[in-house]
Amino acid sequence: MATNRTFTMIKPDAVANGHIGAIIDQITKAGFKIVALKYTALSPEKAGEFYAVHKERGFYNDLVSFMSSGPIVAAILEKENAIEDFRKLIGATDPTKAEEGTIRNRFAKSIDANAIHGSDSDENAAIEGNFFFSAFERF
Repeated sequence: MATNRTFTMIKPDAVANGHIGAIIDQITKAGFKIVALKYTALSPEKAGEFYAVHKERGFYNDLVSFMSSGPIVAAILEKENAIEDFRKLIGATDPTKAEEGTIRNRFAKSIDANAIHGSDSDENAAIEGNFFFSAFERF
């Protein structure tokens, strides 16, 4: 059974480029309710833990380095059909292939610095949300 929550993270590139407000505005205008929000930074160890599923892949070390290079904004979002609708809102991982008006089309610079993360399944949304937020930090 699908849940109505997803996890997102505004990545260091979009934070450094001053896009937090515009991205959050686009998310809320798309009908998502923010149920948890945190401005924080990942240490290399925490970034490695979060992306452990990719540990054996060639891009893992670069990903960990990038994700620990500056602050991020983590959030849990709520909306009916949250996972699928959010994946459409953020667009393709490669911003050159992302549909016009999507978050990655508007704010990402490359496939590596792609502005935002969105959970790809209900299971991962729960795991990722639990990584950043305790129960008392959700509304």
